[in-house]
Amino acid sequence: MTSQINPFILKGAYKDYLWGGTRLIESYHKTDGCHPLAESWEASTHPDGSSIVDSGIYKGYKLDQLLLERPELLGKKYQSLKQLPILIKWIDAKADLSVQVHPDDDYAYTYEHGQNGKSELWYVVDADDNCQLIYGLAHDITKAQFSAVLHNNKIMNYVSRVAVHPNDVFYIPAGTIHAIGKGALIIEIQENSNLTYRLYDYNRRDKDGKLRELHLDKAYDVSNLNHSDLPKQPLRKLNYRQGYASELLRRTPYFQVDRILLNTQTPLQNINNVSFTVFTVFEGSLTVVCDDETLQLDQGMSLFIPAQSKPFTFSGQCKFLSVKC
Repeated sequence: MTSQINPFILKGAYKDYLWGGTRLIESYHKTDGCHPLAESWEASTHPDGSSIVDSGIYKGYKLDQLLLERPELLGKKYQSLKQLPILIKWIDAKADLSVQVHPDDDYAYTYEHGQNGKSELWYVVDADDNCQLIYGLAHDITKAQFSAVLHNNKIMNYVSRVAVHPNDVFYIPAGTIHAIGKGALIIEIQENSNLTYRLYDYNRRDKDGKLRELHLDKAYDVSNLNHSDLPKQPLRKLNYRQGYASELLRRTPYFQVDRILLNTQTPLQNINNVSFTVFTVFEGSLTVVCDDETLQLDQGMSLFIPAQSKPFTFSGQCKFLSVKC
């Protein structure tokens, strides 16, 4: 019988993309000399950046290494993968991100050597006044029109813009042209993929002084050219229990995301031990007790709960996202 292990803290893989800021360093415990700090890949086994186990008997392991050795920690549905089917990251956009699009699974499998496509969800933790994002096209265009738009750098004349506020949720299916706007602090939950096709990048240059690469041919192949209705925030219902409240943010073909509002000093017992779950704390502090181990998670920190985890209790005053597949 496979031995159970405690839930464990994850440390992110950090990315210093040129549009990043300093909020993750200053307010969310992300410090390793990475400036700017654009992204922290909190729960990742992707080859471009694996998160690190930061507590317990496997402390110091890369998460991808641990799941190769212990795939049963993923649960029966995913243990044959020996890797996470999702990737969870923090994004701090001090400047606008590129206008971009992601392929779906079929395209990525066929043209990107068997990789996953990328559909994603954004939970807005914070946003400056007048913050916006780009979501889809303002009206239908033909393939011929789209080709001309791409090669003449005119895509900004055709996109739709949406105001962004804290606690907003946006789901971006593969094929949707989009961009996160400056001033947004976001937790992103996505398929396990790092495939991004840039359509436009404001003529920015990388650290070597070269214009950042665009991927116009692939973007042409995968972009949805139909008008996109502006995303509206759905009605969300808080379900109250003793000591906490929860609400379903979105259930997708790839993952389910719930927001948990915890307000208790009485430990609550974990009851889910069927599949893995990830908690990401974005406000307050969470205490997790398992056997004789106590873990303290402040805002910005993430917890991996293995399938068939040892029973644990959690308490505190905080808000966090719960992600499961």
